[in-house]
Amino acid sequence: MLENSKASSSFSVNDIEKAKQFYKDTLGLKVSENNEMKMLNLNINDGNRIMIYPKPDHQPASFTVLNFPVSDVEKTVDELTAKGVKFEQYPQFGTNAKGIVNDPKMGPKIAWFKDPAGNVLSVLEAQ
Repeated sequence: MLENSKASSSFSVNDIEKAKQFYKDTLGLKVSENNEMKMLNLNINDGNRIMIYPKPDHQPASFTVLNFPVSDVEKTVDELTAKGVKFEQYPQFGTNAKGIVNDPKMGPKIAWFKDPAGNVLSVLEAQ
């Protein structure tokens, strides 16, 4: 029924301008604005869009809302850290000093960070 649908996702933030700056300038994503609805669209390489909308009573998700597959997690973490991104420490998952989990039993190499609204994002090694 939905196998040919091009699915997309959305999540909220408490400050759309801070989100725009973070996703565009820090992460280097293509961001378009829907001024009429005061929303952002992240334009991902495969043509899918992720909608970010403002919500005054926003509560950050307690789970990962967006994963970015990358070819080299270590290099990406270093580059994002240089841009001011702080990676999360999750001792229960065995994160190293950089915030990277590299345990094959846990899945691909992964590191989590938050956007300015506190939503959890990750970079993970593409399989």
